[in-house]
Amino acid sequence: MAATTLMDALVDSVERQVIEPANPDGTETERPDRPVRLALAPLNATSLRDQAYALLKNAITNADIYDPAHDLRLDERQLMKALGVSRTPVREALSILEQEGFLRTVPRRGIFIVRKTRRQIVEMVQVWAALESMAARLATLHAPDSEIAKLRHLFDEFENSPPSEHLSEYSDVNIAFHQAVIRLGGSQLIEDATRNLFLHVRAIRRATITQNDRAARSIIDHLKIVEALERRDTELAERLSRQHALDLAAHVDRYCDFLE
Repeated sequence: MAATTLMDALVDSVERQVIEPANPDGTETERPDRPVRLALAPLNATSLRDQAYALLKNAITNADIYDPAHDLRLDERQLMKALGVSRTPVREALSILEQEGFLRTVPRRGIFIVRKTRRQIVEMVQVWAALESMAARLATLHAPDSEIAKLRHLFDEFENSPPSEHLSEYSDVNIAFHQAVIRLGGSQLIEDATRNLFLHVRAIRRATITQNDRAARSIIDHLKIVEALERRDTELAERLSRQHALDLAAHVDRYCDFLE
């Protein structure tokens, strides 16, 4: 129905409530001269707080928070200037991020992005292993062939040169691969459960991809997982995905002293 038709119908309905005769003899009933009260709610617009929250969370997710050289303290005034908003929405957004565990306030020092300990990272990767392996299992049962095929094409640019020669690009593809496997599982609950884990798992994958020839071994693991998904080998896809993540947890536990 066109918008004008809807408006005409609404006006007609309101007019009938106000001026239609109610008496059997056809005469109009006297009504008080007051406006009709419609059941309306305030318009919902995205608040400045919500916009600031979304932008800050995305920026934190993309930051290399496990680079030991990076200062993790946030400057509130710099954030206000960068976002072009007043102090209130920035503080409200920072408060939400602190409640979610992304930030922490240190008295007399300021607000800092949270960097997890080695033990915490190991546990987070272990949880990720369980969730991603289940997503891989579900993908073999439900994901379309065309979507699974896209996983293999993620690595096309590395066919003629090793990932070690393109570590920055490969790191991005590596992360995109794991996100895609989660998505292909088709479980909204798994996607939601991995969302906040993703910040730290992504950062630690970036920090470790240059160590112990992990990039070369990583691409081999990924292609084996893709092959299992393509063959719809449910048990193998699940096992390979789990072991790939657990290998990262073992590497972190053994080599990532900078996390202490």
